[in-house]
Amino acid sequence: MLVTVDDDGRAIRMAGDPEHPFTQGFLCTKVAKYLERTYHDERLLQPQIRTGAKGEGKFRRATWDEALDLIAARLQSVIDEHGAQAILPYSYAGTMGLIQGESMDRRFFHSLGASLLERTICASAGAEALNVTYGTRMGTDPETVGEAKLIFLWGTNTLTANPHLWPFIRKAKDNGAKIVCLDPLRTRTALASDEHIPLRPGSDGAFALSMMHVIFRDGLEDRAYLEAMTLGWEGLRDRVLRDYAPEKVAHICRVEPSVIEDLAHRYATTRPTFIRLNYGLQRHGGGGSAVRAISLLPAVTGAWNDVGGGCLLSTSGTFHELNLSALERKDLSPPGTRMINMTRLGEALTKTDDPPVKALVVYNSNPGSIAPDRENVIAGLKRDDLFTVVLEHFQTDTADYADVLLPATTQLEHDDLHKAYGHLYMMYNRRAIAPLGESLPNSEIFRRLAARMNLDAPELRESDETMMRQVLSGMPFTLDELKERGSIRLDVGSPHLPYRIGAHVPTPSGKIEIASQRAVAKGLDLLPEYVPPYESGERDPELAKRFPLALISPPAHSFLNSTFVNVVSLRRSAGKPTLEIHADDAKPRGINDGKKVTIFNDRGSFTAEAVVTDRVRPGVVVAPSIWWAKLSDDGRNANHTTSQAVTDIGNGATFFDNLVEVRVH
Repeated sequence: MLVTVDDDGRAIRMAGDPEHPFTQGFLCTKVAKYLERTYHDERLLQPQIRTGAKGEGKFRRATWDEALDLIAARLQSVIDEHGAQAILPYSYAGTMGLIQGESMDRRFFHSLGASLLERTICASAGAEALNVTYGTRMGTDPETVGEAKLIFLWGTNTLTANPHLWPFIRKAKDNGAKIVCLDPLRTRTALASDEHIPLRPGSDGAFALSMMHVIFRDGLEDRAYLEAMTLGWEGLRDRVLRDYAPEKVAHICRVEPSVIEDLAHRYATTRPTFIRLNYGLQRHGGGGSAVRAISLLPAVTGAWNDVGGGCLLSTSGTFHELNLSALERKDLSPPGTRMINMTRLGEALTKTDDPPVKALVVYNSNPGSIAPDRENVIAGLKRDDLFTVVLEHFQTDTADYADVLLPATTQLEHDDLHKAYGHLYMMYNRRAIAPLGESLPNSEIFRRLAARMNLDAPELRESDETMMRQVLSGMPFTLDELKERGSIRLDVGSPHLPYRIGAHVPTPSGKIEIASQRAVAKGLDLLPEYVPPYESGERDPELAKRFPLALISPPAHSFLNSTFVNVVSLRRSAGKPTLEIHADDAKPRGINDGKKVTIFNDRGSFTAEAVVTDRVRPGVVVAPSIWWAKLSDDGRNANHTTSQAVTDIGNGATFFDNLVEVRVH
């Protein structure tokens, strides 16, 4: 991004950098409004201490000294009475930089001996699936996608969630490529594609394995690639030929068998082919297995050998030369320290008792809005015996339950380093403006808090610049070079072909492990298989009778999960909480377009305005999210219905494994 600052030090314009090879000079809908967010009238600018009851959102202004003294005293009291593991940090990707997201904060909590947080709420199922199959999270060089002749956009609303990839897709389309979108919802991306295949939520893995059935049955596999680069392909062939015939799988996916047959033939006979996966399709019980199966399609056809071919979930594994261990200092955490899964925060706050969580420090996240099973999360946050600290830009749903609020800087107000998960460039984030009010970078807040708690180890006093140099110590460029250039492409060759024949695959066998003992060790089958959603007719027919509609709640186009929800122009664009429902489901329930409806299951309920549409397939309803509860009419959002169950691998969140019923409000 390029930020223009006036003579008074105020940022007055933001734009994409036209010289960046990947982002090419434009910003997404959300970040284009970042100045409005930064200078928002309700920006948190001073430390605050709670005066009212938890949840009322009543605070008084405090000094930094007062706030830090209070936090240090309360945390020390928790340690003295219950032990350090009674303290739980909670953070994710609200600020994605390496320094403000995973440096001094980690060192602080590790030094205390606090409980470890298993950060699983977004990407862990797919990440673990790729790790056990490919040994890392690498894929197609996104700058080569324009060379593809057939592109699958699978579980991704690319125009909303990954718009900087779209120019490369458009280039491919201009060169004759066909674009196929596989998604339960006819999204903006589906409308811009050549074809849309509305799979039943959670059936993606079965669809991929059935494609393999057709490919192997008809002798369309790349035998030379399979023999040179994979382990266990014969077992996969035997399984899909036995168990995944299109006639059987079509019923699971709610498509015609001819759809599977046709797509499999085109995929196997077109070169190059590219699959863009995203995280939506992994947010159900079998999410890891689904990613595992889909990611192996280019191995079956040899698409990894082609420039522009293969698949991509994340490029994050390409940044393996970053010295993250020096940054986070996990070695400071005492052996045997327990780990708590962030997806199960409600359970941690209401049921954990050995020891109970007595202090919660939230930063870079808003669990009061985004954590599943919100009824339980709020019950935990309301506990009078839970001391809660929140580092924030605004008084979010979570902040209303804080004992102490601390004002953090935004991306424009601090220096940072960013690795990518959608391209191959390391980036330097240069501070554009001075911190507003009394706000401080996360790293400085934890540095000061460590000093207040008399934690005087050298690693807790190091500057941001020192930590930047440490994390870059294994890279082929220096911090000074990165500062000068702004961003530098990783030294992986251009184009990057990570799994071409002859490449080293970082698995124990040195091959793509279709048959994976590491998968077995993590509870999966030796070979890829379809794992149905927990809440489905296959797994729980009685539940499916009571709650026959599958609810998915992807981020609204104007929101980034719960970030940007309070930006007036973006909230105006989003309108109000809505529920998209097919006419076949609306009519028997007496639901008309514009009617207020209640969406409910045994976990809870929320209300929304019905949008009767054929954009969703029958049996599926969609509630674009994630609204702050305080900014919705009923004080609720879709996470009142979502579950704390975790995925088959990676312990990830299962937001889209969620059966509900809908009635007129």
